[in-house]
Amino acid sequence: MGSVVKKRRKKITKHKYRKLRKKMRHKNK
Repeated sequence: MGSVVKKRRKKITKHKYRKLRKKMRHKNK
């Protein structure tokens, strides 16, 4: 999953990436 996030991170801005990261963390937990 880490490799996929790195590839997406380049297309998504840091601000949006942060919001997505929080949502994904909630889903994972």
